[in-house]
Amino acid sequence: MNAKKAVILVGVALVLFYVITQPTQAGDAVQSLFGWLREGAEAIITFLKNLFA
Repeated sequence: MNAKKAVILVGVALVLFYVITQPTQAGDAVQSLFGWLREGAEAIITFLKNLFA
């Protein structure tokens, strides 16, 4: 097994452990991530609208 596969496997195992042991905090983290991505997308859209307006 190469190092890249091992790192990915360990990462997936840690994420699953976190989700199983602390589902509320994991859900909050995912919601925060999606909120951050949405705000970033909205900022890019606003920039492009102003650029081409």
